[in-house]
Amino acid sequence: MRQVRHRVPEFAGLLTAVSFAIVLVVIAGAVPPALFPRAPPAVMNAIPHAIAGVSALAIGTILAGLRAIRAGNVERHRNLMVASFALFGLFLTVDFYRLAVVGPTAFAGPAVVETYVYLPLLVGHAVLALSTFPAVYYAFLLGLANPVAALPATDHARAGRVAATLWLLTFGTGLVIYVMLHLLW
Repeated sequence: MRQVRHRVPEFAGLLTAVSFAIVLVVIAGAVPPALFPRAPPAVMNAIPHAIAGVSALAIGTILAGLRAIRAGNVERHRNLMVASFALFGLFLTVDFYRLAVVGPTAFAGPAVVETYVYLPLLVGHAVLALSTFPAVYYAFLLGLANPVAALPATDHARAGRVAATLWLLTFGTGLVIYVMLHLLW
């Protein structure tokens, strides 16, 4: 962790680049679906609901982590942020698996809603999601690589506020998209 501590921007940049590459490959449909075993139809159909649950749980852990640090409970904050990061990884893994195997879900609502509500929301969500990677990686690496006593001398608090805001907005807009795709129509 000492090497990470002195090179947090570089490691955050590397993780961001790898994440962007994975996102581009999956979104572009460049991953052959046959590369992954296909889960039974009931499991594939349950994935959107499961990742919505993971998103809601992540929102809860992020908010609880923010509350913990405001109350001065650093250990609880750290545990909740690690849990949030793990949920983030679980979400991405399962969502990318589904996208690679099944492809994106088509919007089944009215065309006017798709044009003026869904698509702008989807684009905003995508921009937020891509912005979340570097912010979360940077704040997370600062928090993990530095001893608690050293954190006030770093950008962790400021970076953490930015990362948490982007994370909450991304998970929140993702839940709205889930509702539009899987519950309303």
